[in-house]
Amino acid sequence: MPNSDNIVPGRSYKPSRRSFLRTTGTIAAATIASGLSVPAIAKNIGGASAKPFVSGRRRLGTLEVSSVGIGCQDFTGTFYATAPNRPDMITLARTAHEHGVTLFDAAEAYGPLEVERILGEALAPVRNEVIFSSKFGWNIDPETGKNLGGLNSRPEHIRASVDAMLKRWRTDRIDMLYQHRVDPNVPIEDVAGTVKDLIAQGKVLHFGLSEPGPETLRRAHAVQPLSAVQNEYSLMARDPEAQILPICKELGIGFVCWSPLAMAFLTGAIDQNTQFQRGDFRAMVPWFAPENRAGNLALVAVVKQWAQRKKATPAQLSLAWLAAQEPWIVTIPGTTKMPHMLDNVGADSVHFTPAELREFNAALARTPVHGARLPAGVLSLSGVEAAPKR
Repeated sequence: MPNSDNIVPGRSYKPSRRSFLRTTGTIAAATIASGLSVPAIAKNIGGASAKPFVSGRRRLGTLEVSSVGIGCQDFTGTFYATAPNRPDMITLARTAHEHGVTLFDAAEAYGPLEVERILGEALAPVRNEVIFSSKFGWNIDPETGKNLGGLNSRPEHIRASVDAMLKRWRTDRIDMLYQHRVDPNVPIEDVAGTVKDLIAQGKVLHFGLSEPGPETLRRAHAVQPLSAVQNEYSLMARDPEAQILPICKELGIGFVCWSPLAMAFLTGAIDQNTQFQRGDFRAMVPWFAPENRAGNLALVAVVKQWAQRKKATPAQLSLAWLAAQEPWIVTIPGTTKMPHMLDNVGADSVHFTPAELREFNAALARTPVHGARLPAGVLSLSGVEAAPKR
């Protein structure tokens, strides 16, 4: 079953405005080719500076991170039929750090195992300046990466997974460790208790859950206080607003948004005629089905209008809206493309006034989302409650 976290796919279809963003040197080259000044190019791409930088910091519990992080799932091209080059991914991670990003999100399932190795190599020289975030919970051999099928959050498997993570990340601690999906066969008290022991040993610093059921969230927090919940949350996927975000606010738990750009829908790069190549996960996502796409493009049109009004790109506008919801919400847009990463970083400088937020929210309320956020089989793994503790 495909795993769908933290990914904005590589774009094999026609390029978007984001593909014209570059680092400072490339922008200079574009200036020569077009006859435009650097400020003019910056204005045309939404007001982002030639060297965007994430200066904002937020807290997930007691853990301080950059307000915009990076999701690294597709660094090996597993889910979106892309073929990123390993040296390019190392450069991308290092450049993200140079632009103020401190939160790098991965999982043993990504690759499997390989994304953690890439980040370990990329970020070893700046280990104490970054936050390593990873996840356990799939039934994966932690040494070989062989998928043994299904979920596995048994305590002995968690401990073996973490020991293997530390080697791949080239570190002595994982800053944030999530259960990737709730295992319905293992009491969450056993999971949280195991992570609590790992925290006492110094191997893990903070604990989180991804896509948990609300009661499981409360039960886990009672055993080992959680620093974050990581769920899909975007202008198109607003499920957490019903139960999970209120619980996080009540308990002082931070929230991390995976796929905050709705698998690139909110970047404005997709239209009614976009075709996904074979193996692209979005071909299975109901949002993108022909019968739903036209309705969802109406929401994207609202985002584009507001992006122009705010002198931002659609991606920046979408990320800024999430940041405006609560001061303890952090986004981790995923990408394998340097210009997209730089565009995402620029969201840190985009802000809504209270009046603008009310007006924008009113426009959203008039523009419903069509179709589910994930295929039914994948969606069934969200909101699961763990087995009771006996």
